[in-house]
Amino acid sequence: MTSKSRRSSSKSQWLRIDLHLHTPGSADFQEPEVSYLDILRQAELRGIDIIAFTDHNTVSGYRAMVDEIAQLEYLEQLGRIAAEEKRTLTEYRRLLDKILVLPGFEFTATFGFHILGIFGPNTPVRQLEHILLNLNIPPTALDEGSSNVGASSDVLTAYRTINQAGGIVIAAHANSSHGVAMRGFDFGGQTKIAYTQDSNLHALEVTDMDREGRKSTARFFDGTKPEYPRRMRCIQGSDAHRLAVDPRNTKDLGIGERTTEVQLSERTFEALLQVFQSNDFARTRPYHPTHAPYDHVQSAREEGASIVQAFHEGLTRRGGRLYAVIADVCALANTNGGTIYVGVSAKPQEKPLGVQNTPEAIEMLRTEIEQKITPPLEVEIDALETQGKTVVRIQVPRGADAPYAIDDNKIYVRDESETNLAVRDEIVQLVTQNLMQIGLSAPPQEAAPAEVPEVMIQTLPADSTVIEAPRTGVEILGTEQRKGVHYHMMRDLRNGNVVKNVTRSSARRLWHYAISEKESNPVVPNKVEWHGDIGLWKRYKRGGTVHYDLVQRDNGEMRVYYGVTYDGMHGPWQTFAGEED
Repeated sequence: MTSKSRRSSSKSQWLRIDLHLHTPGSADFQEPEVSYLDILRQAELRGIDIIAFTDHNTVSGYRAMVDEIAQLEYLEQLGRIAAEEKRTLTEYRRLLDKILVLPGFEFTATFGFHILGIFGPNTPVRQLEHILLNLNIPPTALDEGSSNVGASSDVLTAYRTINQAGGIVIAAHANSSHGVAMRGFDFGGQTKIAYTQDSNLHALEVTDMDREGRKSTARFFDGTKPEYPRRMRCIQGSDAHRLAVDPRNTKDLGIGERTTEVQLSERTFEALLQVFQSNDFARTRPYHPTHAPYDHVQSAREEGASIVQAFHEGLTRRGGRLYAVIADVCALANTNGGTIYVGVSAKPQEKPLGVQNTPEAIEMLRTEIEQKITPPLEVEIDALETQGKTVVRIQVPRGADAPYAIDDNKIYVRDESETNLAVRDEIVQLVTQNLMQIGLSAPPQEAAPAEVPEVMIQTLPADSTVIEAPRTGVEILGTEQRKGVHYHMMRDLRNGNVVKNVTRSSARRLWHYAISEKESNPVVPNKVEWHGDIGLWKRYKRGGTVHYDLVQRDNGEMRVYYGVTYDGMHGPWQTFAGEED
């Protein structure tokens, strides 16, 4: 079986979680007189199904609650439990039957970055303390609950250690203070990429899930950024240091003030871990008490077609609609992976058409993918609801055995929001990259072009003052004429790949645009909007997305970057971004 379909079980339900709660076990907890029973009662009042105690570099808070319950149960067994104690134990049992309480901690890594480690309820407290000791938390600090612990382990070591121990790894308030993706982050790009893309990291906890537009953290990590190709699950938690929000400072949230909903088949840690380990991003959503349920399909349509998203209105064989879907599957597998929605257009204002007879459509897609795409590719196919219609979703991984082909001979790649047949140089690069992944060397004559680094954005030292090229769009590296025909060498700014021998007639859409512009509308330096050595030549809109033709003066030469999108504009280049972005 090389592809699989999955519909959510009829028993699945949306449960509310708050996986970032502090208790009196944290030194900075604002209401030290609060009991652990009070915390559970507040969670019940807020309608939360799963919570995690994540005190600073300690599990003393969780241990205190467990010890209190154990002592009450011991007194009950001896027949010496007082009436008030009996009522407390009964209340604990009632609440713990409704709320799953998970042990965890908020670890302070090197340079002050905070990481949540969350574990199953049967994990011994001693085991969690052993993990903290392995992460260089001083033994004397294990019960202090302080966020300041001196020289501890680095971020990547913490991710790996927690994950290998069976925990859920979440970068705490990633976009904010002590977060691995906070603005003003003083480290080089390589470090920030590693801290937010590491395979041991399950999710980013962010504080701006309500923010719309490209500048939200979730949109930044949606897989479209060239240097951040792994889509990250973003959730929200309260980071509560008190029972209820502080009326004097509304930034100090209480329990359940900022929560996430997760679709689970059962209320267990194992089911929760499975969601965090999966690539099904529609199974978590921010909870909005006064809003309609979060619509993942509509949210995807508002983001639009991209290098990791595609939309199709139907699946009919007539007109090639089915083949177009299969071509997208092939292209995504050969590029960054991604998601295909069938039954809706990419235009968010249009009503979804939906898919009739969804089980039959899923079975047809599964069969087509198994029969047409080689080598075998495992995808997930299921159905989602949007605006009263059922659409089919295909989740495609980034293939581990590229290049993938349709009917053994048609190889497609994703070029931003378009799917195209790969040209020779792209096929060579796919093969080369695959050989490198499995530890083999590519044949010398088929190696990737040496004149362009494989990943341009990672070649400069952290303190370099050179402005790197944009990270989307194309650049024409050179042109030669043979028998009256112009042949161009194109560089894909997203990945640095070079394609030679491109003609105006053979060029795909963006390449054709770049060649046409170079020939018919060459850059006039004194008409460029210059900011130092970088400039804006043209701004235009295509397919609902704003594109930019940018220019850079480099050692006496002028480089032109065609079709750059906002996702590729970093640092000084963002000066030219318009209000549309």
